[in-house]
Amino acid sequence: MTMLGMALGASHTVGAPDGSWDLQTNYSRWVSRIRFTTGDELKFQYSAVVHNMVEVSKTGCDSCNGSSPIATFPTGNDVVPLATVGTRYFICGISGHCDAGMKVEVNVKSKEVRTVKRCR
Repeated sequence: MTMLGMALGASHTVGAPDGSWDLQTNYSRWVSRIRFTTGDELKFQYSAVVHNMVEVSKTGCDSCNGSSPIATFPTGNDVVPLATVGTRYFICGISGHCDAGMKVEVNVKSKEVRTVKRCR
C-alpha cells in the first residue's frame, strides 16, 4: 500500500534566533538560512508602539512605499500563512524604518510530497 505523507508546515519567527522585527536584524542573512515552503507561516513579533508590518508589492518593497498595501498588520504578534508559491514582500510602514533595513523578501517554494511505503 502506498500513502502520501505531508508534514505540517514550519513556523518561522522573523529574525530569530538572533533578532526579531526590528531595526538591528539583517533580514537578507536571515532568509538565506531558511527554505520557505507552502504550508509554513511567518511570525512577526515586535513592539506595536514603535513598529508595524505591511505586506507590499515588489515595487513597494524596492521603494519602501507602503501607501498601497496588500495587507497591514499592527498587533506586534502577527502570523502570516505562506499558502502559495511565490515571492512575498514585507516592510515596516513607520517612516524611515524600511529605508533603515526593516524589509524582508520571502521566496516560497512548493512543499515536496514524499511517497511512503508501508509493509503489510
